[in-house]
Amino acid sequence: MNSAMNKYGGFWRVLYVVLLGQLVSFSMALMSFTSSLSANLGVNSPFALAFFSYFALTLVFGSILVYRRQKLLISWYWYVLLAFVDVQGNYLVNKAFQFSSITSVTILDCGTVVWVIILTWFFLGTKYSLWQFFGAALCVSGLFLVLLSDSGVGGGGGSNPVLGDALVIAGTCFFALSNVGEEFCVKKVGRIEVIAMFGLFGMLVSLIEMAIFEFKILESISWSPEVILTFVGFGIAGFMFNSLTPLVLQASGATLFNLSLLTADMWTVVIRVFLYHQKVDWLYYVAFLFVGIGLVIYSKTEKHSNELPKPETDDPDQPYQLLAEEAVRV
Repeated sequence: MNSAMNKYGGFWRVLYVVLLGQLVSFSMALMSFTSSLSANLGVNSPFALAFFSYFALTLVFGSILVYRRQKLLISWYWYVLLAFVDVQGNYLVNKAFQFSSITSVTILDCGTVVWVIILTWFFLGTKYSLWQFFGAALCVSGLFLVLLSDSGVGGGGGSNPVLGDALVIAGTCFFALSNVGEEFCVKKVGRIEVIAMFGLFGMLVSLIEMAIFEFKILESISWSPEVILTFVGFGIAGFMFNSLTPLVLQASGATLFNLSLLTADMWTVVIRVFLYHQKVDWLYYVAFLFVGIGLVIYSKTEKHSNELPKPETDDPDQPYQLLAEEAVRV
């Protein structure tokens, strides 16, 4: 009886995580679409795009945090660091749309999972089976096929696809740091504080960098209804993405979260074919096959026994002191 209940409980838990992952994946595809559309309209302002999504997070979750009047359980400067690396990741990936196609950027953006596996293995002590490594390796193989296509073998789109791919790969390093740090935080203090502070400092960091690097660009923009809609659309999609992400990280972890995002590629292919009327190279379909098989293998062999221990004191810096000590031991 108990085994049957555990079996069905495990099924519903997996279904819950998968559905959440797909909602996040869909919102990521919307972010890619609006960012690519903004680039096609001649707007080159990645920091300004990111600002609107962080602003929406601050407005909603910051209000909840103020209403609760609860003391921060993690020191504010850790959130500054978390927000800084996420803003840089957003900038690099959004900048890549100036040089590469929407399909290539979205597929390569999923390479974050490689860095996440490395970081969670060394710093969070997450254990991976050989089957999980094999599944992740298949996903990575799909990404290499995209690089091969964009190098000229398959005719990838964009004015400078190789430069665009390099920007995305650099952005994935920052996203991995952000994902792993966010996973650690939400499993310690819950998602309301993390999202609110993440949004607040993300908004401030993007505002500062926007004032430094994009002030003249924003002045020269012709603010048509289409341009305004791309900013609003990215803000809404970014709000959805960042609101749902902590739920997936709390329920499963950064690795499966990033693997779930691989299905966002299917949405971008639909956008590319039906809205942009672009031809999709055959290598992309092979890449999708590799990614799909890898995701199934990883999901079937995932174990949920790597949750972080609860803090034993109220010191907001203690979780990070423990993490640093663990890193030194490794």
